[in-house]
Amino acid sequence: MRPFRLFKILWIVFRFGLDEFFMAAARPGPLKSAYLALCFWRRFDTPRGERLRLALENLGPIFVKFGQLLSTRRDLMPADIADELARLQDRVPPFDPALAERQIELSLGKPPAELFRSFERAPVASASIAQVHFAVLHDGREVAVKVLRPNMLQVIESDLDLMRLAAGLVERLWADGKRLKPREVVAEFDTYLHDELDLVREAANASQLRRNFAPDGARGHLLMVPEVCWDYTATAVMTMQRMHGIPISRIDRLREAGVDLKKLSRDGVEIFFSQVFSDGFFHADMHPGNIYVSNDPATLGRYIALDFGIVGTLSEFDKDYLAKNFLAFFNRDYHRVATLHVESGWVPKNTNVEALEGAVRACCEPVFDKPLKEISLGQVLLRLFQTSRRFNVEIQPQLVLLQKTLLNIEGLGRELDPELDLWSTAKPYLERWMKDQLGWAGFTRTLEREAPNFAKMIPQWPRLITQALERAAAPADDALLRQMLSAQRRGERRLAWVAAGLVALLAWEAWRVFAH
Repeated sequence: MRPFRLFKILWIVFRFGLDEFFMAAARPGPLKSAYLALCFWRRFDTPRGERLRLALENLGPIFVKFGQLLSTRRDLMPADIADELARLQDRVPPFDPALAERQIELSLGKPPAELFRSFERAPVASASIAQVHFAVLHDGREVAVKVLRPNMLQVIESDLDLMRLAAGLVERLWADGKRLKPREVVAEFDTYLHDELDLVREAANASQLRRNFAPDGARGHLLMVPEVCWDYTATAVMTMQRMHGIPISRIDRLREAGVDLKKLSRDGVEIFFSQVFSDGFFHADMHPGNIYVSNDPATLGRYIALDFGIVGTLSEFDKDYLAKNFLAFFNRDYHRVATLHVESGWVPKNTNVEALEGAVRACCEPVFDKPLKEISLGQVLLRLFQTSRRFNVEIQPQLVLLQKTLLNIEGLGRELDPELDLWSTAKPYLERWMKDQLGWAGFTRTLEREAPNFAKMIPQWPRLITQALERAAAPADDALLRQMLSAQRRGERRLAWVAAGLVALLAWEAWRVFAH
């Protein structure tokens, strides 16, 4: 099976001319010369990015997902290829409902007929990893049941082996292969796919996000997240509350339902920034297929999030760094942006800060000269990623997910409200967040969080201080002792020479006396 799969991949690569732009960038050598001699007759009018997208669609759903991942790595991919790959859609035919029912029985111990009051055999959505069926629990709750495709692990491992082989060839043959880090990209994709194969992990992500936007909490009016039914969830099956709404891409239906589109676009920006800076935990796959809007009169106009397989997390350091960077951009303080990059360790310590500052200025100034409503924060980030190659900036994986999510949010926001000014909408939120973090409220919150540690440490302070003083004094005592020992040895050597001299003198006098 694997040799046939490899042959199919090579045929599709040749059919869509992917070998052409790989070999064009290959290092000079006999292989490249032979290729150019044999394939001089081939001509392609279709742009290379489009040919790559079509090839991945022909190779199947795993390669489609790989292309989607590549579209987010704009620090590595040329803009024309990244833009084309962003158009990839993860749509595949559903698998046999009988297989889905068998998977549910294997995972939960009972067939769907016993687990649910009713179970819709026809799936309502189908993707490369799983498909979704609607059902009703015996207590009357409507639920959505997500079921993994059978034998996905074997399929994934087979295609990943071929991707690793291709990554190694790209790294050796392509002139720019090492900078593109193909093996690292495939390893990242490997982790991403295996995470998606564990629906318990996805269910935990959903629970965390729901807790952050609790219906009765301060941000409950912004985002609705389905409740997970843990008794009906396992590695290959995830059951959650069924959500009713309108796909966010259906602008016409949203208008008919009476949804305020301008408010919806502003709420989307607030949801994004509150996830990033308040929680450090964000839904990282917010494309239109995963976002709905409630049309229930009680919750009309609230966002509904679905599909929690990909989430991003940020440390306190990441959040602080990002907020400072955003505010520096808003204030056009490019020197601060450059120094932040050096301080964070994301560029080498010997980087010329003035040169980095000039590169950042060249990216941002042309954008700032436009009216605010015409500025795309996402496009600014893309240009900065491209500039980062010159300075060996280490792009952090969590920031790649963040950039991808920001592009999705900005795109959705502008579709809902073409006048959306992402910058002016985000700036007050960031300023409030920084003030909250650095002000008295942030200080007292940190003090409360660290209080249990202080309670344990304070009784130990006298002992710790004594030990520190003893350690500090020890080197001085050792040095004094070494000085005394050295002086003693010098004294002993002097006495030895004096004694030797006296012995020699006495011997000379004795010889002189006896000689006469």
